[in-house]
Amino acid sequence: MTTDTAALIQHHRDRIWEVLARVGRPDSRFHWDFSSFIADFDGNDAATARVLDLPTWVTADRVFITPDNSTELLRREAIRAGKALLVTTYGIRRGFLLLEPGLVPESEISYAATLDGLDRYARPVTLAELRGSAPLPLLITGGSAISRNGIRFGKGHGYFDLEWAMLSEIGLTDAASQIVDIVHDEQVVDEDLTGEPHDVPVDWIVTPTRTIHVPDHGRQPGRVLWELVPGTEHEHLPPILELAAGRAS
Repeated sequence: MTTDTAALIQHHRDRIWEVLARVGRPDSRFHWDFSSFIADFDGNDAATARVLDLPTWVTADRVFITPDNSTELLRREAIRAGKALLVTTYGIRRGFLLLEPGLVPESEISYAATLDGLDRYARPVTLAELRGSAPLPLLITGGSAISRNGIRFGKGHGYFDLEWAMLSEIGLTDAASQIVDIVHDEQVVDEDLTGEPHDVPVDWIVTPTRTIHVPDHGRQPGRVLWELVPGTEHEHLPPILELAAGRAS
């Protein structure tokens, strides 16, 4: 990333974190520090309804949804619709959880969609257990900001990019897999930005008022960029250690 691009992205980050002070919703852990988490936002119910109208959502029997504040309603709808739900734990620190259909009583669906509830109803799964399953048709993430050409940026941890890479490494994504980013209208940057090699462009940007298809994003097959892992917070994540052990064997 050039110095000019980095400065432009930081400018948009700062602006959007200011905007989130108006339209975002605080978090019990980080309060109003929107640089530390992916916030829920005003109008999320309308944005969620737009995701439910996407043809891929309607036909998907399995979905991956990130553990962001802004995706909780979608996790609830996935459980209610009887979809198998794959989620990462917070910060990917305990790997992946899988919630199979039919395990959650109707009265517990709202709770089961929370991170605490997923620990109660979902089960931990390794990448070895997931390997060999059909590719996921749909992956949904939240975000701090996104450009009109589908490049997400914000906190800088790159969790979703890494999740995509790991799932791709085991064959759980393919060219037909679609990615949705759910954000507030104010989080959309109306210009094209150049991403880093690990950045994963999305297919759909969904806001409370718009459903935006990102054409010709040029997404390449996902892979873990192992040269970037050493010395980062990702180095000791259980799925990364599992993949690394497989590479070494």
